[in-house]
Amino acid sequence: MHIADRTSNFDRRTLIVGSGTAVLMASAATLFPGRVLAQSVPTGLADSNSLIRMARDLFPHDRLGDDQYQHAIATIADQLAADASKNQLLRAGAALLDDAARRKYGRPYLAIEHEQDRALVLKTIESSDFFKTLRSGLVTSLYNQQTLWSRFGYEGSSAEKGGYIRRGFDDIDWLPA
Repeated sequence: MHIADRTSNFDRRTLIVGSGTAVLMASAATLFPGRVLAQSVPTGLADSNSLIRMARDLFPHDRLGDDQYQHAIATIADQLAADASKNQLLRAGAALLDDAARRKYGRPYLAIEHEQDRALVLKTIESSDFFKTLRSGLVTSLYNQQTLWSRFGYEGSSAEKGGYIRRGFDDIDWLPA
């Protein structure tokens, strides 16, 4: 028999503050849909459109809007801002991306129309710290957005609902048989 440890590291105050913050953010996102995400993007990051396009090229999902990618980039920027050695990595990386695009096609990354051409540009910078940091950061910052889980068919944690087996673990209809 497995005995679960039900002790929690959260106290009542943490729960109340966290719940209040979540309610305020949800209310602000409902009342002002475009403004909450726009404020979360670092103001000094002028090349965020290039980074959003790069994120879309690395992790393409036609059903997602730019705001989800923008949120992921902002999350990475916040994490990098805390590290003094990597603080300028996104700005320098966006310049590196445009330079690579200009060398290959004579125009900036955003001006390249075809995804295959942009993929060739990304291939030229894939060994850079910028590329590695952004790619690995996007894995968590994009796919860890709970609002997107249902779009990918992920139902979330199952432990509190009795596990996946009791909830139809094989009910995914989007995989080929």
